[in-house]
Amino acid sequence: MYLVAIGWMYVVLMMTVAEALSSQGTLLGAFFTFVLYGCLPLVVVLYLLGTPARRRARRAAEQQEAAAEETGMPRP
Repeated sequence: MYLVAIGWMYVVLMMTVAEALSSQGTLLGAFFTFVLYGCLPLVVVLYLLGTPARRRARRAAEQQEAAAEETGMPRP
C-alpha cells in the first residue's frame, strides 16, 4: 500500500516540477497540481484503506478491556 503511495507522490512531484519550470506554467499552478492531484487524493485513499486496521485495533482494545474487567485487574 505504501509503495503505491510513494510512487504516486513521485509522479505528482514530477508533474509539479514540470508545471513550475514550464514556460507557460506558474508556481501557483504547480502548488495546486501538487495539492489537488497529490496530497488530497492520497490522504483520502490512505484514510479509507486504513479503516480496517483502525477497526481491528479498536476491537482488540475493547476485548482487552473486557478481559481486564473479568479478572478484576485495574485499567491502565
